[in-house]
Parts: sequence; C-alpha cells; structure tokens
Amino acid sequence: MRITARRAALPVLAAIASTALLAGCSQAPSTSSTSSATQTTASNFLPCMISDSGGFNDHSFNELGYNGLVQAAKDLGVSQKSAQSKTDADYANNINAMLNQNCNLIITVGFLLADATKAAAQKNPKTDFAIIDDNSIDLPNVRPIVFDTAEAAFLGGYAAASYSKTGVVGTYGGMQIPTVTIYMDGFYDGVQYYNQQKGKNVQVVGWNEKTQKGSFTGGFDNNTAALTTAQGVLNQNVDVVMPVGGPIYQAAASAIKSSGKAVALIGVDADVYYTDSSVQNILLTSVEKGIQQATEAVIKDSAAGKFSKTPYVGTLKNDGVGIAPFHNFAGKVDPNLQSELDTIKAGIIAGSITVATPSAPKS
Repeated sequence: MRITARRAALPVLAAIASTALLAGCSQAPSTSSTSSATQTTASNFLPCMISDSGGFNDHSFNELGYNGLVQAAKDLGVSQKSAQSKTDADYANNINAMLNQNCNLIITVGFLLADATKAAAQKNPKTDFAIIDDNSIDLPNVRPIVFDTAEAAFLGGYAAASYSKTGVVGTYGGMQIPTVTIYMDGFYDGVQYYNQQKGKNVQVVGWNEKTQKGSFTGGFDNNTAALTTAQGVLNQNVDVVMPVGGPIYQAAASAIKSSGKAVALIGVDADVYYTDSSVQNILLTSVEKGIQQATEAVIKDSAAGKFSKTPYVGTLKNDGVGIAPFHNFAGKVDPNLQSELDTIKAGIIAGSITVATPSAPKS
C-alpha cells in the first residue's frame, strides 16, 4: 500500500459524517441489467443465506448479513431461510439444502464459501447468488458484495495512533485472506499517515503492510489460539489493538481485561459498541462496513427482477464503509481528532489522499 497526500497541515473542512450507513448507492446501480434467474414477484420470492463457521451470532459480518436478510424479507413481506455452517465441510451441503428449498436468491457469507458458491451457481444458472466479501466469481448469476475497508481502517489507524500513550499499537487477523488483510493494510498506513502529519513515531505490531507479514489466529473462532495471539500482541507494550476476524475480538477483550492494563479495543465490521455491550468500556471505536444495508439492497434488487452481476462495492464515498463514534471514549481522545478524521475522509474521497492495497476489491 502507498500513501500520497498534499503536504499541508490538516485544514478544517466541513464536517462529514463518518458513521457507516449505507444509503443504497454503490458502484452497482439497482436499475442495471436483467436477472439471469427466472424473475419472480415479491409475494413468492424466497431469499436464503448460509453463514461461514463463525455463525450468525458472531456480533460481526455473519450477524450483519443475517440482519439484512431478515429486514429485507420483512420489508418485502416474504419468508426467508438460513443455514449455519459449523465447519468448511458444511458449505456445499448447506447451499444444496437451500437449493432444495427452492430459494430464488442464495447469499453466502464470506470469502471461504467462494468455491462452493461458484460450483453451485454453475450448476444452477436459474438461481441468483450473492456472496459477501468475495469478488472472485465471474458468473452471470453471482453478485459480489464487497467493501473497500482499507479506506475506513486508515481512519481507524490514525485514531489509534492519536490515542496511544505508549507509542505502540497492534493489529492481527483470523486468516491471511484479502478480506482480513485489507483492514490491516489500512490500519497500518493510517498510523504511518499520523506519524507523517504529526512528526511522531508510533509503531505497529502484528502486521507489516510492506512485507504482508504478521500475526494470525488461524481461523475465526474465539478459542485458545485467538487468546494466545492476542496476548502475544498485547505483550509488546500495545495500548490500542484491532483484531480482524469476526469473534476473535472477544479473545482480545478477555486478554485485555485479564491484563489489568489500559488497552483500548477497535472493533471491525459492525459498531461493536451496539452489538456487544460487554466491551463498551474498552472500545475506542469500530471500523464498519455496511453489510446489513448492502444485503438488504441486493435482496430487494433480486426480488424486483433487477439482479446484476456487477459488484456492490462499499466505499467512504457512498458510506458503505466508515468509522463509528468514539462513544465512551469521546472525552478521552484529542479534542481535534474527529475534525481531523473528517478532513482525512474528505481527502480520501477527493483523491488527494490515496489508500491503495493489494487486497482492494475490484469493481
């Protein structure tokens, strides 16, 4: 990833909201192209969803996708079906179960379901599919739902560097896949941008954007490996940490509380302040992506016969990604931090600050 910016002190621009509320606009217009599937009316439309191994109660991207499914079905006045995967071996079986239920749209949640989704879509060209956090499938009946979270994580890295008292912040992931490392790249470079602007030397442990090497738990479960990885990062004098990988943040929260140290947590995907009240007192902010709103929009497009294979890409510009409020930490951060983040967000949108990552989604 590289950072380019106009070398000037951060000016005060008009305040720009930085919460991630996906307004339904994206690089994939809802009026584009006809569906590859047999068109249905809203009254008999059946949307379905399969989770990855994190399950629908992960307080993260599976749960957000499921909430979008439920809300869209409610708005359309139709039923919905879903299946939770416990292991990778469940993906193909769960998709087949949904096909047997005559689902019109099947949404799979996560990069790890790409192979199973592609195979099922090829065999069932009259069924619409969508996949969250993957755009590797190029088929007329598969719509990717992806997010340029490096942009929002850049803001999170800047905020972490600004808040840090030890001068060391950390991040680590569940698995080394693009939808995880894109957060870590943005976080790393947001810290570097803070150092550049402020003449500081805040260090990042757990990930090096330049070498693409860092710390990973090996999965997305809140387990012993997640706890050990969290402790390894915290032991390096870190006082802000951003775990990337669904429920692995819960292990970090446990490690923080057990340490007795003043370490702040940064959530990902959802505003974790609302999805998990148990971490509110240690949560600095969250780097969000509008999975729920994007899921709702894609379901409604399919129900209306407006399905498109064009990727639905969430960015700062369309409010598909963003950074959550500081909530309990509002009085603890630098008084100028929010205005600085608003200015940086405006610069990223305008193109005066470039956030580039090898994990960026293709539109």
